[in-house]
Amino acid sequence: MHLKTDLDGHPPDFHLTGGEASDTTEFETSLDIGPDIRPRIVVTDKGYDSRANRVAARARGITPVIPRRENSKERGQFFPKRLYRRRARIEQTIGKLKRFKRIAMRCDKTATSYAAFISFACALILVKSVHAT
Repeated sequence: MHLKTDLDGHPPDFHLTGGEASDTTEFETSLDIGPDIRPRIVVTDKGYDSRANRVAARARGITPVIPRRENSKERGQFFPKRLYRRRARIEQTIGKLKRFKRIAMRCDKTATSYAAFISFACALILVKSVHAT
C-alpha cells in the first residue's frame, strides 16, 4: 500500500501494488494520485531513494525530502531533518489504518475488496478528523 497524506495525516488517496513491487518504481504514481493539489514537498522513507525519483519530483516543482540509503554515492549532501520529522504523521496515519484488523491482517482475497476496505477506513479517519476539531 502506497499512502498519500497531507502534513496533518489526512489520507486523501492511496494505491496498491503487489508485495514484490519496489517502492522506488511507484514514486511517480504516488505523486499523481489524489486530489488536484500541488504539494510543495514530498516526504518519504529510504525505500523511495533514487536519482530518478528526485528528478521527477523537482520536475513537478516539488522538493523531495528523501533520506539517502547507506550505499548511496551522494550520501554526504545536506538533508532537512526538521522537515523529515513530519513523516511521523504519515506513520501515525498508517498506524490508524492498521487498527482495522482486516487491513493489518490483509484478510481480503482480492485487491478490489482490500482497496474498498482501505477506502472505507480512510473515509472514517477523515470524518473523525473533521468532527474532532
